[in-house]
Amino acid sequence: MLERIPIRWRLAGTTAVLTFAILCTFALVVGELTSDRIRSDFEHDVQAGVINLTDHLTLRIEDNKLVRPTQSTLDLYAGSGHAVIRLLTQDGRVLRTSSNAPDLATDPFVPTQEVDGYRVETRTVALPLPYAGVIRVQYARRLSDLESTLERVRLFLLFGVLGGTALALLAGLAIAQRAMAPITSLTARAEEIRRTRDPGRSVPVPRADDEVAELARTLDRMLRALDAAQHETEAALARQREFVADASHELRTPLTSVLANLELLAETLEGEQGEAACSALRSSQRMRRLVADLLLLARADVGREAVREPFDLSRAVAAAAGELEAVTAGHELTVDVEPVTVVGARDDLHRVALNLMDNAIKHTPPGTHVHARLRRDGDEAVLEVVDDGPGIPPELRERIFERFVRGGGEVAGSSGLGLAIVRAVAQSHGGEVTVTDGPDGRGARFVVRIPAATQVPRPAPEAAPAARS
Repeated sequence: MLERIPIRWRLAGTTAVLTFAILCTFALVVGELTSDRIRSDFEHDVQAGVINLTDHLTLRIEDNKLVRPTQSTLDLYAGSGHAVIRLLTQDGRVLRTSSNAPDLATDPFVPTQEVDGYRVETRTVALPLPYAGVIRVQYARRLSDLESTLERVRLFLLFGVLGGTALALLAGLAIAQRAMAPITSLTARAEEIRRTRDPGRSVPVPRADDEVAELARTLDRMLRALDAAQHETEAALARQREFVADASHELRTPLTSVLANLELLAETLEGEQGEAACSALRSSQRMRRLVADLLLLARADVGREAVREPFDLSRAVAAAAGELEAVTAGHELTVDVEPVTVVGARDDLHRVALNLMDNAIKHTPPGTHVHARLRRDGDEAVLEVVDDGPGIPPELRERIFERFVRGGGEVAGSSGLGLAIVRAVAQSHGGEVTVTDGPDGRGARFVVRIPAATQVPRPAPEAAPAARS
């Protein structure tokens, strides 16, 4: 449970709990000492009050009668301490009282007692001659006054404990916030590095030589190591791409020579030797296509661009459909194009159209309708290839444009590079390729969008006729 609480709140909470414990201990000790002192002062005030009263109480005899102090005189003495005063005879009869003095059922012979919520002090005063005897003077104060004072002290200590704890919590939060500021800065820089994927950036190192500074230095060293490893990996990949591009380019010449010789042998040889030559010719042609695909992808990886020029893309689409006319294998291939001028590599864009239509033919059963359409949509040239086959499984749709991914498995008869080439060429021309379901949720629909040229296109030939077999 505690591990889910943010560390700044844990630090502040720990500080507040410790402060609360200290203040409670302090309040208990101080409260007890203060309460004892207040009780002692209260008792001393009551004793001092009765002593002061007996010292200043005047009793005299006039006309053989005892003259007692008036009620106003007693009220004057009692008013300063919110006390009550009673004058009693020696046998306990009441002679005079201050205003609102209650009838206290006290023992007149006990000097100090608590009765009916009053602290009562009793003293005796001797009567003047010729009278013999004494008068008992009672001076009393409410115990509720003492309890009220004690309650105020307790309330003050309680608010002091709560207020001190709250201040400790706020101070702990502020200190934790300031203490966590370097870590927050490290987190922000780490998030920025994650977003930009640039380990070459440095992290801020605090000036204080503490654990946070050591963490920052460790992260900085780790980033330096990651940056070096990234540069080494990128350099290795660049060398590998250069090698693939150069090797593919160099393989084209000997493959061309091998194909020419195999074609000659296939035409001249007969029997088993002729069949072997034809088989080797077919394998070599497949190898040439594979080398051409690898060369195109390698050029895209290393950023080598083929010569680009304005041309009518509809011609390339029609030519690609013409190449596939003889291999439709029972498919119905139709082409609908309109003149759209683009600036690009003619052979590469021809390969895009060829791969999309060839992909639809290879991965759909005979009798499937494959339709290619080229149109202009604003500033873009849009090439669509739609079929009404079984479609692409959802789990494969996210990976269909990756290299060496075969939609039909090993029996599909493809290298798995066709759609990867489509995406690479589209992206190198500033466009994109997407795949969705075909019309009515059947089949697949591939859409390639690339920027169209602003110049007016040259007239295009009529669309290639539908190829059926």
